Amino acid sequence: MILNANGSKPIYIQISEWIETEILNGNLTKDDKVYSQYKLAELFTINPATAAKGLNLLADEGILYTKRGLGKFVTADALTIIMNKRKNQTLKGLLQEVALEAERLHVTENELVEMLRQIMKERKGDSR
Repeated sequence: MILNANGSKPIYIQISEWIETEILNGNLTKDDKVYSQYKLAELFTINPATAAKGLNLLADEGILYTKRGLGKFVTADALTIIMNKRKNQTLKGLLQEVALEAERLHVTENELVEMLRQIMKERKGDSR
């Protein structure tokens, strides 16, 4: 992962989203230990306090838990929490932007749904 230090998204958010994606992709599962703030700082050449802020955000959301003296670990509910969060925030936001653009371009709901179906078929490798 490459952090975008010049973007509008804070680095600690990018760190937390990277860890979320690792959990979504199955690279981190229940009770797996995540990188420490110092390891993340070394990996991404950032301040350990910034990495800690990203880890603490995930802990506040119930995605990670702390074992005193050992570090942070993935909770049993992490995958469900992340999926719900991304559906309700990320995906809904993207769909609102798509709906707004469709309105501007006078694309009907049926045309939009068909476009989405086609894209999903192409992603699955079924481009009939």
